[in-house]
Amino acid sequence: MTGWRDRRILELFGIEVPILQAPMAGAQGSQLAVAVSEAGGLGALPCALLSPARMDAEMDAIRAATKKPVNVNFFCHAPPHADTARDAAWRAALRPAYEALGLDPQMPLGDANRAPFDATFCALVEKWRPEVVSFHFGLPETALLERVRATGAKIIASATTVGEAVWLEQRGCDAIIAQGYEAGGHRGIFLTNDVAMQPGTFALVPQVADAVKVPVIAAGGIGESRGIAAAFVLGASAVQMGTAYLFCPESSISPLYRGALAEARDDSTALTNVFSGRPARGIANKIVRELGPLSPTAPEFPLAGAAIAPLRAASEQAGSTDYMQMWSGQAARFGRAMPAGKLTKTLAAETLALAR
Repeated sequence: MTGWRDRRILELFGIEVPILQAPMAGAQGSQLAVAVSEAGGLGALPCALLSPARMDAEMDAIRAATKKPVNVNFFCHAPPHADTARDAAWRAALRPAYEALGLDPQMPLGDANRAPFDATFCALVEKWRPEVVSFHFGLPETALLERVRATGAKIIASATTVGEAVWLEQRGCDAIIAQGYEAGGHRGIFLTNDVAMQPGTFALVPQVADAVKVPVIAAGGIGESRGIAAAFVLGASAVQMGTAYLFCPESSISPLYRGALAEARDDSTALTNVFSGRPARGIANKIVRELGPLSPTAPEFPLAGAAIAPLRAASEQAGSTDYMQMWSGQAARFGRAMPAGKLTKTLAAETLALAR
């Protein structure tokens, strides 16, 4: 597809349209990534919730299904510090919810299961050699980053402020994802813990574009062609979209989650830390309203999620979204339930029509 004025991302990644599918851990697997890449965009495989064996299997599935470029995404959070008192306070805060669902408030808990990028995952990057590797919450240690770079992968990462964007560029990122306040899922914030002062997408993008020399990818609150076109006018070379792809049949979200997305409006979401211990935007429900949106009691990321998991499972089994984690950006209203490949091509065509 021709007609794109800024071709830097297209040439950098070897893709046809400047639309990146946001990696969404727990909401998708290889099927969505393949569909977007085959349509000319950049599909993504989120690895934050995957074991090394599962990542290996998913990459095998991707390489068997497409020869197009793909992005593999990792979290870079520091391992949390154990805090027995805070964990106990969190379980006490959740006790009424456990009892309401008929669960034992003292039941044994599983692992929070969000692994940061390490040598084992790096070895899999070296094995599969994805065209793009992206990071959230900063970057891994220098030795690991250089191993990734040596594979030939283009390295990108999320910035929520101009300061973070400059920091990433100084450490060799090939492009910067400017993630605005409107975005669904976890904030990529890493130089500070203060989300209250994070700028919105359309304030952030032009300031990042002015501050760095590498291409900028706009993310957050972009749900259809008008948002894509606006991002380009403000200096972005591409966009990254997540919530829009949750409506696609290739996403793995539950019917309850899909129903909540279909009803979501501009004021339906909130930044909350109750599901993981780290601020993330999702559809506001009972647990978000009762314990947050931002709870000082929630344990450090990702430990808060261990005690939430039984509530989420029981809530979904009961047919209720009261305790479910449902990440969404502020533009869910624009979601269209169509195959991911068709959505990618449709968004691209509509954006080019606007430009003309």
